[in-house]
Parts: sequence; structure tokens; C-alpha cells
Amino acid sequence: MVPPLALDIDGTLTTPSGRIDPRTFELLPDWDAPVVFATGKAFPYPVALAHFLGRAETVIAENGGVAHVDGETAVLGDPAVPRAVVEAYEARGGEIGWGNGDTVNRWRETEVALSLDADEALLREVAAAAESRVEVVDTGYAYHVKSPDVSKGKALERVAEALGLAGAEFVAVGDSENDASTFGVAGESYAVANADATARDAADVVLDEGFMDGTEAVLAELRERGG
Repeated sequence: MVPPLALDIDGTLTTPSGRIDPRTFELLPDWDAPVVFATGKAFPYPVALAHFLGRAETVIAENGGVAHVDGETAVLGDPAVPRAVVEAYEARGGEIGWGNGDTVNRWRETEVALSLDADEALLREVAAAAESRVEVVDTGYAYHVKSPDVSKGKALERVAEALGLAGAEFVAVGDSENDASTFGVAGESYAVANADATARDAADVVLDEGFMDGTEAVLAELRERGG
């Protein structure tokens, strides 16, 4: 028996250049336990990945702002404050940084993502001055302005309960500070070698291999354990 998985996407199921690693399509379609894709990307991205893998669309998107399980979608984050913070940031001359045709935020429901080229210092200054609480998360791929009341970990607890499982039954793999909360819920957690300091500190194990190389090593070990 293999355990259920909670897998980040960027930096975890991808190549260093950001492409989905082909091994994802070899290793995950037949994984004989639930697989939750938990990402900072907008909702359509993990849904599409699950769909093309032929798996149930069991996903966590927007760093816990949206969760989907058994055909039910829950929008858990309030976008009002994040959007107001980004508007104030832009009013002070800041730029979101994606250029024309911003598909990064087009389908985003609960937060706003800014390019790593954005003025981080100004963004954090504006966020700190906001009347309501807001959090800026650096995933290594974007700055996410979100409610601090949502996280991948809280969403995983919700998804696990809907599946009739405990969060501690999951094995989690990730690479960024937004995965630390997932690591705190899962019974076993791994940070790939390219992970940031927050993820490394939160994980049970820091792998020697990065990106999909590390994830593949975890999956191989879990299969071996499961017999």
C-alpha cells in the first residue's frame, strides 16, 4: 500500500526550466492512493494537470485559497484586501510585472500574484500599512498577496477530511515557504534540494536531489515500502 500524496507543482514536479517533468506522467497516473496537487497557481492549472494525468481533480490552489475535492469547490480566501493592497501599490508607482495579457492573475480568485521583478520592498511596505491583515509570500516564482487566514496546510486538512483521511496519512513534497504549512499537517514531509530555507526547516527530510529528481526518489522509496 502506498500513502496519499500532497505534491507541490513548481519546483517539485518540474524541471529547473519550469516545465512539467515528463516523469510526472509516468509515475503519478497509477499511484494507488489519493494525490492532492497543492500549488500557488490559479485553480485551472492543477485541475488541468490532474485531468491530463487521468486522476481525480483533487487540488489546492492559490496557496490554500481554493480547494476542490469530490466535485466540490470551496473558495476559502477573501480577495478584497489583497486586491486593495495591490491597487495601493500600483498607485505608488509599483508594477505587477507580467506585461500585457496577465494570465497569471486572470483566473485567480482569492489573491494577487506579482512577478519577482516587482518592487518587493514597496509591496511589503504597502501590505504592512494596510488596515486589514494581509500576507506577502515569496514562492520563488512570484510574490503572492493573500489572506494570512488561508494556507495549503489548512486546505489539506479540509481535503483530507472530505476524503475520509487524516492529514497525518499524507506524504508531502515541496520546495517553498508556502509548503511549510503542508509539511506541518502531513505525517511525513520532504523538501527537494532546491527548496528555500523555510521549507527546508519545516521538512522532516531535505533531499539530496532537486526538482523532479528528488520527488521521483521519494516516490520510489514509498513504493518500495509499500511492497
